[in-house]
Amino acid sequence: MADNSQNLSFQAGETKGQAQEKASNMLDKAADAAQSTKESIQETGSQMKAKAQGAAGSVKDATGMNK
Repeated sequence: MADNSQNLSFQAGETKGQAQEKASNMLDKAADAAQSTKESIQETGSQMKAKAQGAAGSVKDATGMNK
C-alpha cells in the first residue's frame, strides 16, 4: 500500500510541476505579446507625431509663417 501511496504522491507532484511550467510559459507569452503591443503603439505614436509636425510645417509654409 505504501508503494501505491508513494506513486500517487509522485504523480501528483509531477502533475503540479507540469501545470506550473505551462502557466509560466503562458505568462512569458503574454509578456512578450504585451511588449510587442507596447512597441507597436510607440512606433505608431512616433509616426503620428512626425506627420503632425510635417503638416504644421506645411501650414506655416503655405501661410508664410515659416519665414
